[in-house]
Amino acid sequence: MARIGDNPIPLGDEVTISVDDQNVVTVEGPKGTLTEQIDPEMIVEIADDHAVVQRPTDQKRHRSLHGLSRSLIVNMVEGVTEGYEKELKIIGVGYRAQMSDGALEIALGYSHPIYFLPPSDVSVSVDSDRGQDDIITVEGVDKELVGQVAAKIRSLRPPEPYKGKGVRYVDEHVSLKAGKTAAR
Repeated sequence: MARIGDNPIPLGDEVTISVDDQNVVTVEGPKGTLTEQIDPEMIVEIADDHAVVQRPTDQKRHRSLHGLSRSLIVNMVEGVTEGYEKELKIIGVGYRAQMSDGALEIALGYSHPIYFLPPSDVSVSVDSDRGQDDIITVEGVDKELVGQVAAKIRSLRPPEPYKGKGVRYVDEHVSLKAGKTAAR
């Protein structure tokens, strides 16, 4: 069995972490500050260069919260030091994206352009120089928020299964179906 929660969380020199009495963990680093409410039953201990999450008992609920709590803290530490990034590709004739006044303007084959205003904690940029497809880059320190914004942009026009047109992640593989054949 995997024991993710037992592993210590390494902290770099530029990361400071603190836990208050309600188990709210605050992580500060060069890219920003993140806070997360950890379950009150979990015990978060901070040493010089690492943090450790401990569980009070071996109940199933505590075992599952143990790994979850550690993963949340690791994601916060990685976010404030390195940040997170998701890239989306727009594929289709006439499909394009551009930034205008801080909003993402996307033409996806509808009768009107779509304007997407990203949250203040996330930065969105468009790169049109890579071939014929526009690449949308979503960056931020919060892993959950970056993934949520990227998923929202993708949901505006998911890739269709016959020609593959739409918005997809750069590393996503879309299985194409065979079209109709003429009956003779």
